Amino acid sequence: MVLSGIKSKGMGMNKPLSIRWVEVIMGVCFALMWSSAFTSARIIVQNAPPLTISSLRFFIAGFIAVSIAFYLGQSFNLTLRQWRATTIFGVCQNALYLGLFFVGMQWIEASLATVLASVLPLLVGMCDHFIFKKKLRPLGVFGLIIGFTGVCLILEDRISNNVDIRGLTACFIGVCALTFATLSVREASSGGNIIMVIGIQMLIGGFVLAVTSLMFEEWKIDWSVKLILAFSYTLIIPGLIATWVWFKLVDKIGPTQASSFHFLNPVFGVIIAAVILNEELSMLDYVGVFIIAIGILAVQVSKPN
Repeated sequence: MVLSGIKSKGMGMNKPLSIRWVEVIMGVCFALMWSSAFTSARIIVQNAPPLTISSLRFFIAGFIAVSIAFYLGQSFNLTLRQWRATTIFGVCQNALYLGLFFVGMQWIEASLATVLASVLPLLVGMCDHFIFKKKLRPLGVFGLIIGFTGVCLILEDRISNNVDIRGLTACFIGVCALTFATLSVREASSGGNIIMVIGIQMLIGGFVLAVTSLMFEEWKIDWSVKLILAFSYTLIIPGLIATWVWFKLVDKIGPTQASSFHFLNPVFGVIIAAVILNEELSMLDYVGVFIIAIGILAVQVSKPN
């Protein structure tokens, strides 16, 4: 890029301006991959028990990631801090967040699930502010509020009187768990071996889901071409690639700014669900998308104090 050789001046900083665009591109790509998982998950849970298929997905993805890590010379030699954070991440993101979202999408549409997932930036920002005493500048706070407002507009249009409370509850608990997972990412990747960490946390999540599925589900999967394609896509794109991008993004810009890209979930998620699953879009969806885009821009322009 032309700006890559220009250094920012003032405040004692000497950082290439192009890094901002790299971070934005990473964030948008992550959001696109992550949002697409809601549609593929909706297809999967219509043909397989949600916890059973999720555990299988994480076991396969985990073994692939660990194998790649070994090939690249990485090892299980993680620090105690990494092991603790990796365990928290595996349980909270894979077992609770993704497991509960798979369960919830038995009863609610993929587009509604993406909107529920988009409250993550607000929850992470609140935790960073009140628990870890990290403050955002006023513009960043404004961006979080505006982004959440856009999510609420879409959510209001999506929720009807007959919406299944089981699906809403499962997804809300899941996004709360993802908040803790997001805050643990930096510690998990603090000692390197990122691909190994990704593999281990997936195996941890797969083990927890396998034990849970044994208690509550019958291990019966109706394999079909449609299910195999959806399962393979979810395994590779949102599962492995998006998770790697997420670790790198949080390490670069921090959990609050990185999580702001989850505000794009309803943007991409609703559109993908409409195209693939024929779920309908309304005028409020488009208005909400515009407001969310403003919120994303505000959070990305504002740096934490």
